[in-house]
Amino acid sequence: MFLSKLDSVKNASNLLNKHQTVTDVELVSIHEAHKRVLAEDIIAFHDSPPFDKSAMDGFAVIAENTFGASQSAPKEFKIIDAIGAGDFSDKTVGEGEAIVIATGAPIPEGANAVIMKEYTTTEGDDLTIYSQVTPGENVSPKSEDIEKGQKILDKNTFIRYPELGLIASAGYDEVRVFKKPTVKVIITGNELVEPTKEEIDKAKIINTNQFTIKALVEDSGAVCEIGHAGDTYDEVKDAILEASKTHDVIMTTGGTAISKGDVVLDVIDEIGEILFHGVAMRPGKPAGAGVVNGKIVFTFSGQPVAAMSQFDVFARKYLFEMQGRSFNFNVVKRTSELKIPSQLGRTDFIRAVCDNEYAKHVLNRGSGIIRSMVEANSYIIIDENDEGYQKNDLVNVVLFDSLLW
Repeated sequence: MFLSKLDSVKNASNLLNKHQTVTDVELVSIHEAHKRVLAEDIIAFHDSPPFDKSAMDGFAVIAENTFGASQSAPKEFKIIDAIGAGDFSDKTVGEGEAIVIATGAPIPEGANAVIMKEYTTTEGDDLTIYSQVTPGENVSPKSEDIEKGQKILDKNTFIRYPELGLIASAGYDEVRVFKKPTVKVIITGNELVEPTKEEIDKAKIINTNQFTIKALVEDSGAVCEIGHAGDTYDEVKDAILEASKTHDVIMTTGGTAISKGDVVLDVIDEIGEILFHGVAMRPGKPAGAGVVNGKIVFTFSGQPVAAMSQFDVFARKYLFEMQGRSFNFNVVKRTSELKIPSQLGRTDFIRAVCDNEYAKHVLNRGSGIIRSMVEANSYIIIDENDEGYQKNDLVNVVLFDSLLW
Protein backbone atom coordinates (compact mmCIF):
# COMPACT_ATOMS: atom_id res chain seq x y z
CA MET A 1 0.00 0.00 0.00
CA PHE A 2 1.35 3.47 -0.86
CA LEU A 3 -0.13 6.76 0.22
CA SER A 4 1.08 9.76 -1.74
CA LYS A 5 -0.26 12.33 0.71
CA LEU A 6 2.13 12.88 3.59
CA ASP A 7 0.92 13.52 7.13
CA SER A 8 2.53 16.22 9.22
CA VAL A 9 4.56 15.17 12.26
CA LYS A 10 1.92 16.84 14.44
CA ASN A 11 -0.99 14.97 12.86
CA ALA A 12 0.83 11.64 13.02
CA SER A 13 1.66 12.24 16.70
CA ASN A 14 -1.96 13.14 17.47
CA LEU A 15 -3.14 9.88 15.89
CA LEU A 16 -0.77 7.95 18.14
CA ASN A 17 -1.94 9.90 21.19
CA LYS A 18 -5.52 8.80 20.50
CA HIS A 19 -4.38 5.18 20.62
CA GLN A 20 -2.09 5.54 23.64
CA THR A 21 -2.33 2.64 26.06
CA VAL A 22 -0.93 2.16 29.56
CA THR A 23 0.54 -1.06 30.91
CA ASP A 24 -0.84 -2.99 33.87
CA VAL A 25 0.44 -2.50 37.41
CA GLU A 26 2.72 -4.89 39.27
CA LEU A 27 4.10 -5.09 42.80
CA VAL A 28 7.91 -5.18 42.89
CA SER A 29 10.52 -5.25 45.61
CA ILE A 30 12.09 -1.89 46.33
CA HIS A 31 15.34 -3.54 45.25
CA GLU A 32 13.89 -3.73 41.71
CA ALA A 33 12.15 -0.34 41.66
CA HIS A 34 14.99 1.84 40.36
CA LYS A 35 14.01 3.59 37.10
CA ARG A 36 10.43 2.39 37.30
CA VAL A 37 7.32 4.59 37.49
CA LEU A 38 5.08 4.64 40.55
CA ALA A 39 1.53 3.41 40.02
CA GLU A 40 0.43 4.58 43.47
CA ASP A 41 0.86 7.51 45.83
CA ILE A 42 3.41 6.91 48.58
CA ILE A 43 2.03 7.63 52.07
CA ALA A 44 4.56 7.52 54.89
CA PHE A 45 4.19 4.76 57.47
CA HIS A 46 6.77 6.42 59.73
CA ASP A 47 8.21 9.73 60.82
CA SER A 48 11.71 10.27 59.47
CA PRO A 49 13.74 10.68 61.47
CA PRO A 50 11.62 8.88 64.10
CA PHE A 51 13.23 10.90 66.91
CA ASP A 52 15.38 13.98 67.44
CA LYS A 53 18.81 12.77 66.36
CA SER A 54 22.36 14.05 66.38
CA ALA A 55 23.61 15.43 63.08
CA MET A 56 27.24 15.28 64.25
CA ASP A 57 29.64 13.25 66.33
CA GLY A 58 30.05 15.20 69.56
CA PHE A 59 28.44 15.79 72.94
CA ALA A 60 24.76 16.23 73.77
CA VAL A 61 24.38 19.21 76.10
CA ILE A 62 21.98 21.86 77.32
CA ALA A 63 22.76 24.68 74.88
CA GLU A 64 22.26 27.41 77.44
CA ASN A 65 25.07 25.90 79.57
CA THR A 66 27.54 26.63 76.74
CA PHE A 67 26.75 30.31 76.32
CA GLY A 68 29.91 32.42 76.59
CA ALA A 69 32.32 29.53 76.01
CA SER A 70 35.33 30.39 73.82
CA GLN A 71 38.99 29.61 73.31
CA SER A 72 39.90 32.15 75.95
CA ALA A 73 37.03 31.26 78.29
CA PRO A 74 36.39 27.50 78.08
CA LYS A 75 33.70 25.78 80.14
CA GLU A 76 33.86 22.50 82.01
CA PHE A 77 31.31 19.65 81.83
CA LYS A 78 31.02 16.16 83.28
CA ILE A 79 30.47 13.24 80.88
CA ILE A 80 27.76 10.93 82.28
CA ASP A 81 27.17 8.44 79.42
CA ALA A 82 27.87 7.59 75.76
CA ILE A 83 25.45 6.76 72.92
CA GLY A 84 26.49 4.95 69.76
CA ALA A 85 24.52 4.71 66.53
CA GLY A 86 21.58 2.38 67.01
CA ASP A 87 21.70 2.82 70.80
CA PHE A 88 20.07 5.19 73.28
CA SER A 89 20.64 6.49 76.79
CA ASP A 90 18.12 6.37 79.64
CA LYS A 91 19.96 9.12 81.46
CA THR A 92 18.81 12.74 81.59
CA VAL A 93 21.32 15.48 80.88
CA GLY A 94 21.45 18.00 83.71
CA GLU A 95 23.23 21.29 84.36
CA GLY A 96 26.92 21.07 83.47
CA GLU A 97 26.55 17.53 82.12
CA ALA A 98 27.16 15.99 78.70
CA ILE A 99 26.68 12.67 76.93
CA VAL A 100 28.99 11.43 74.18
CA ILE A 101 26.84 10.97 71.06
CA ALA A 102 27.40 9.55 67.57
CA THR A 103 25.88 10.87 64.36
CA GLY A 104 22.34 9.54 63.98
CA ALA A 105 21.89 8.60 67.64
CA PRO A 106 18.81 9.82 69.59
CA ILE A 107 19.20 13.05 71.54
CA PRO A 108 18.97 12.11 75.25
CA GLU A 109 16.40 13.55 77.61
CA GLY A 110 17.31 17.03 78.86
CA ALA A 111 19.72 17.89 76.02
CA ASN A 112 18.76 20.29 73.23
CA ALA A 113 21.99 20.67 71.22
CA VAL A 114 25.17 18.88 70.17
CA ILE A 115 28.57 20.46 70.31
CA MET A 116 31.00 19.09 67.73
CA LYS A 117 33.88 17.01 68.97
CA GLU A 118 36.33 19.36 67.19
CA TYR A 119 35.52 22.16 69.68
CA THR A 120 36.25 20.09 72.78
CA THR A 121 38.92 18.23 74.69
CA THR A 122 38.43 15.40 77.15
CA GLU A 123 40.33 13.86 80.03
CA GLY A 124 38.55 10.87 81.48
CA ASP A 125 35.00 12.01 82.28
CA ASP A 126 35.97 15.65 82.20
CA LEU A 127 34.93 17.63 79.08
CA THR A 128 36.20 21.07 78.19
CA ILE A 129 34.37 23.03 75.48
CA TYR A 130 35.75 26.03 73.58
CA SER A 131 32.68 27.21 71.69
CA GLN A 132 29.01 27.79 72.35
CA VAL A 133 25.98 26.25 70.61
CA THR A 134 22.40 27.44 70.28
CA PRO A 135 19.28 25.37 71.07
CA GLY A 136 18.65 22.91 68.24
CA GLU A 137 22.16 23.25 66.79
CA ASN A 138 23.44 20.04 65.17
CA VAL A 139 20.13 18.32 65.91
CA SER A 140 17.88 16.83 63.21
CA PRO A 141 14.37 17.11 64.66
CA LYS A 142 11.84 14.29 64.59
CA SER A 143 9.90 14.09 61.24
CA GLU A 144 12.20 16.73 59.72
CA ASP A 145 12.16 14.80 56.43
CA ILE A 146 8.89 12.84 56.53
CA GLU A 147 5.81 13.04 58.71
CA LYS A 148 3.81 9.87 59.31
CA GLY A 149 0.65 9.83 57.15
CA GLN A 150 2.03 12.46 54.74
CA LYS A 151 1.89 11.87 50.98
CA ILE A 152 5.52 12.14 49.95
CA LEU A 153 5.43 10.97 46.31
CA ASP A 154 2.70 11.09 43.69
CA LYS A 155 1.61 8.35 41.36
CA ASN A 156 3.48 8.59 38.02
CA THR A 157 6.71 9.67 39.71
CA PHE A 158 9.85 8.31 38.03
CA ILE A 159 11.90 6.49 40.67
CA ARG A 160 15.49 7.67 40.73
CA TYR A 161 17.95 6.91 43.53
CA PRO A 162 16.74 9.76 45.83
CA GLU A 163 13.13 8.59 45.47
CA LEU A 164 14.25 5.08 46.43
CA GLY A 165 15.71 6.47 49.65
CA LEU A 166 12.54 8.37 50.41
CA ILE A 167 10.34 5.35 49.73
CA ALA A 168 12.47 3.20 52.00
CA SER A 169 12.40 5.85 54.75
CA ALA A 170 8.61 5.83 54.55
CA GLY A 171 8.59 2.11 55.36
CA TYR A 172 7.97 0.47 51.99
CA ASP A 173 9.75 -2.72 50.99
CA GLU A 174 7.51 -3.16 47.92
CA VAL A 175 5.88 -0.64 45.59
CA ARG A 176 3.33 -0.75 42.82
CA VAL A 177 4.78 0.30 39.48
CA PHE A 178 3.69 0.19 35.85
CA LYS A 179 4.89 -2.89 34.04
CA LYS A 180 7.60 -2.53 31.44
CA PRO A 181 6.10 -2.82 27.96
CA THR A 182 7.21 -5.82 25.94
CA VAL A 183 8.24 -4.92 22.40
CA LYS A 184 8.70 -7.28 19.46
CA VAL A 185 10.97 -5.85 16.77
CA ILE A 186 10.53 -7.67 13.46
CA ILE A 187 13.43 -7.13 11.11
CA THR A 188 12.40 -7.71 7.50
CA GLY A 189 14.62 -8.13 4.49
CA ASN A 190 16.12 -11.01 2.54
CA GLU A 191 19.36 -9.08 2.04
CA LEU A 192 20.33 -8.94 5.72
CA VAL A 193 23.15 -10.93 7.31
CA GLU A 194 24.67 -11.09 10.79
CA PRO A 195 27.84 -9.12 11.60
CA THR A 196 30.92 -10.92 10.32
CA LYS A 197 34.58 -10.28 9.68
CA GLU A 198 34.37 -12.33 6.51
CA GLU A 199 33.69 -10.89 3.07
CA ILE A 200 29.96 -10.34 2.57
CA ASP A 201 28.18 -11.82 -0.45
CA LYS A 202 27.16 -9.48 -3.22
CA ALA A 203 23.83 -7.65 -2.58
CA LYS A 204 23.90 -8.52 1.14
CA ILE A 205 24.23 -6.04 4.01
CA ILE A 206 24.83 -6.37 7.74
CA ASN A 207 21.69 -6.17 9.84
CA THR A 208 22.40 -3.19 12.10
CA ASN A 209 18.80 -2.25 12.91
CA GLN A 210 18.38 -5.23 15.23
CA PHE A 211 21.00 -3.71 17.53
CA THR A 212 20.12 -0.03 17.30
CA ILE A 213 16.36 -0.48 17.67
CA LYS A 214 16.74 -2.92 20.56
CA ALA A 215 18.97 -0.42 22.35
CA LEU A 216 16.49 2.39 21.69
CA VAL A 217 13.66 0.29 23.13
CA GLU A 218 15.68 -0.47 26.26
CA ASP A 219 16.62 3.22 26.53
CA SER A 220 12.87 3.85 26.76
CA GLY A 221 12.36 1.58 29.76
CA ALA A 222 10.87 -1.32 27.80
CA VAL A 223 11.82 -4.95 27.19
CA CYS A 224 12.76 -5.95 23.65
CA GLU A 225 12.74 -9.19 21.68
CA ILE A 226 14.11 -9.38 18.14
CA GLY A 227 12.45 -11.42 15.40
CA HIS A 228 13.03 -11.78 11.69
CA ALA A 229 10.83 -12.16 8.63
CA GLY A 230 11.54 -12.37 4.93
CA ASP A 231 10.10 -9.92 2.46
CA THR A 232 7.13 -12.14 1.62
CA TYR A 233 3.60 -11.14 2.51
CA ASP A 234 2.83 -14.37 4.37
CA GLU A 235 6.00 -14.28 6.49
CA VAL A 236 5.39 -10.69 7.56
CA LYS A 237 1.71 -11.37 8.24
CA ASP A 238 2.45 -14.42 10.39
CA ALA A 239 5.15 -12.54 12.34
CA ILE A 240 2.93 -9.54 13.09
CA LEU A 241 -0.09 -11.66 14.05
CA GLU A 242 1.99 -13.81 16.40
CA ALA A 243 3.64 -10.75 17.99
CA SER A 244 0.23 -9.11 18.54
CA LYS A 245 -0.70 -12.05 20.80
CA THR A 246 2.48 -12.02 22.89
CA HIS A 247 3.75 -8.43 23.06
CA ASP A 248 2.47 -4.97 23.95
CA VAL A 249 4.04 -3.13 20.99
CA ILE A 250 5.31 -4.25 17.59
CA MET A 251 7.99 -2.53 15.53
CA THR A 252 9.14 -3.43 12.05
CA THR A 253 12.03 -2.22 9.96
CA GLY A 254 12.29 -2.45 6.19
CA GLY A 255 9.91 -4.54 4.11
CA THR A 256 9.79 -2.30 1.04
CA ALA A 257 10.23 -3.73 -2.43
CA ILE A 258 9.59 -1.47 -5.41
CA SER A 259 7.91 -4.17 -7.43
CA LYS A 260 5.49 -5.11 -4.67
CA GLY A 261 4.91 -1.94 -2.69
CA ASP A 262 5.31 -1.83 1.08
CA VAL A 263 4.69 -5.40 2.27
CA VAL A 264 4.42 -4.43 5.94
CA LEU A 265 1.77 -1.75 5.38
CA ASP A 266 -0.16 -4.06 3.03
CA VAL A 267 -0.29 -6.64 5.83
CA ILE A 268 -1.45 -4.09 8.43
CA ASP A 269 -4.09 -2.82 6.00
CA GLU A 270 -5.52 -6.33 5.74
CA ILE A 271 -5.37 -7.54 9.35
CA GLY A 272 -5.72 -4.24 11.21
CA GLU A 273 -5.92 -0.49 10.72
CA ILE A 274 -3.35 1.94 9.30
CA LEU A 275 -3.08 5.16 11.30
CA PHE A 276 -0.63 6.88 8.98
CA HIS A 277 1.93 6.01 6.32
CA GLY A 278 4.31 8.65 5.06
CA VAL A 279 5.20 11.70 7.14
CA ALA A 280 6.53 15.06 5.98
CA MET A 281 9.81 14.75 7.88
CA ARG A 282 13.49 14.27 7.10
CA PRO A 283 14.95 11.78 7.64
CA GLY A 284 12.23 9.14 7.95
CA LYS A 285 9.53 10.06 5.43
CA PRO A 286 8.33 6.41 5.07
CA ALA A 287 7.35 6.27 8.77
CA GLY A 288 4.08 4.51 9.47
CA ALA A 289 1.95 3.16 12.28
CA GLY A 290 -1.10 0.98 12.63
CA VAL A 291 -3.10 -1.13 15.04
CA VAL A 292 -3.37 -4.93 14.98
CA ASN A 293 -5.41 -6.75 17.62
CA GLY A 294 -5.35 -3.63 19.75
CA LYS A 295 -1.53 -3.38 19.62
CA ILE A 296 0.33 -0.46 18.08
CA VAL A 297 2.61 -1.38 15.19
CA PHE A 298 5.36 1.08 14.27
CA THR A 299 6.82 0.64 10.79
CA PHE A 300 10.31 2.04 10.47
CA SER A 301 12.59 2.43 7.49
CA GLY A 302 15.26 -0.13 6.73
CA GLN A 303 17.74 2.76 6.59
CA PRO A 304 19.38 2.84 10.05
CA VAL A 305 19.50 6.61 10.60
CA ALA A 306 15.94 7.09 9.36
CA ALA A 307 14.77 4.29 11.68
CA MET A 308 16.52 5.88 14.67
CA SER A 309 14.96 9.26 13.95
CA GLN A 310 11.51 7.74 13.43
CA PHE A 311 11.85 6.00 16.78
CA ASP A 312 12.82 9.22 18.57
CA VAL A 313 9.99 11.21 16.99
CA PHE A 314 7.16 8.70 17.48
CA ALA A 315 7.92 5.54 19.44
CA ARG A 316 9.91 6.89 22.36
CA LYS A 317 7.03 9.04 23.64
CA TYR A 318 4.60 6.15 23.22
CA LEU A 319 6.74 3.77 25.29
CA PHE A 320 7.35 6.36 28.03
CA GLU A 321 3.66 7.12 28.39
CA MET A 322 2.72 3.43 28.39
CA GLN A 323 4.55 3.36 31.72
CA GLY A 324 2.86 6.42 33.17
CA ARG A 325 5.77 8.75 32.48
CA SER A 326 5.15 11.87 30.41
CA PHE A 327 7.52 12.69 27.59
CA ASN A 328 8.06 15.70 25.37
CA PHE A 329 11.14 16.99 23.63
CA ASN A 330 13.19 19.22 25.92
CA VAL A 331 13.95 21.97 23.41
CA VAL A 332 16.83 24.35 24.11
CA LYS A 333 18.08 27.32 22.08
CA ARG A 334 21.50 27.46 20.45
CA THR A 335 23.15 29.72 17.88
CA SER A 336 23.64 28.08 14.50
CA GLU A 337 27.24 28.15 13.24
CA LEU A 338 26.14 27.55 9.65
CA LYS A 339 23.27 28.29 7.30
CA ILE A 340 20.75 25.42 7.26
CA PRO A 341 18.34 25.23 4.30
CA SER A 342 14.98 23.49 4.63
CA GLN A 343 11.68 23.16 2.82
CA LEU A 344 8.26 24.50 3.78
CA GLY A 345 5.80 21.78 4.72
CA ARG A 346 8.44 19.40 6.09
CA THR A 347 9.88 19.01 9.61
CA ASP A 348 13.62 18.40 9.63
CA PHE A 349 15.43 16.55 12.41
CA ILE A 350 19.01 17.43 11.59
CA ARG A 351 21.90 15.67 13.29
CA ALA A 352 24.08 18.23 14.99
CA VAL A 353 26.89 18.83 17.43
CA CYS A 354 26.20 21.47 20.03
CA ASP A 355 27.73 22.88 23.19
CA ASN A 356 26.26 25.32 25.70
CA GLU A 357 26.15 28.11 23.14
CA TYR A 358 26.44 26.92 19.54
CA ALA A 359 25.07 24.20 17.27
CA LYS A 360 26.57 22.95 14.01
CA HIS A 361 24.82 20.42 11.80
CA VAL A 362 26.62 17.31 10.63
CA LEU A 363 27.21 17.83 6.93
CA ASN A 364 27.08 14.18 5.84
CA ARG A 365 23.42 13.44 6.47
CA GLY A 366 22.35 10.44 4.38
CA SER A 367 19.72 8.15 5.95
CA GLY A 368 22.08 5.20 5.88
CA ILE A 369 25.15 6.90 7.35
CA ILE A 370 25.20 5.61 10.92
CA ARG A 371 28.45 7.44 11.60
CA SER A 372 26.57 10.74 11.34
CA MET A 373 24.57 9.78 14.44
CA VAL A 374 27.76 8.85 16.27
CA GLU A 375 29.28 12.22 15.45
CA ALA A 376 26.15 14.07 16.60
CA ASN A 377 24.91 14.74 20.12
CA SER A 378 21.61 16.42 19.24
CA TYR A 379 18.92 17.21 16.70
CA ILE A 380 18.34 20.65 15.29
CA ILE A 381 14.60 20.77 14.63
CA ILE A 382 13.31 22.91 11.78
CA ASP A 383 9.53 23.30 11.89
CA GLU A 384 7.42 22.66 8.80
CA ASN A 385 6.58 26.37 8.66
CA ASP A 386 10.23 27.44 8.42
CA GLU A 387 12.44 27.55 5.33
CA GLY A 388 15.61 27.00 7.29
CA TYR A 389 17.99 29.13 9.30
CA GLN A 390 20.74 31.62 8.56
CA LYS A 391 24.12 31.57 10.23
CA ASN A 392 23.91 33.01 13.78
CA ASP A 393 20.14 32.42 13.99
CA LEU A 394 18.81 30.88 17.21
CA VAL A 395 17.76 27.29 16.51
CA ASN A 396 15.73 24.70 18.38
CA VAL A 397 17.88 21.84 19.67
CA VAL A 398 17.08 18.56 21.41
CA LEU A 399 20.05 16.87 23.09
CA PHE A 400 20.23 13.10 22.68
CA ASP A 401 20.96 12.69 26.40
CA SER A 402 17.62 14.35 27.23
CA LEU A 403 15.79 11.54 25.42
CA LEU A 404 16.96 8.73 27.67
CA TRP A 405 14.73 6.88 30.13
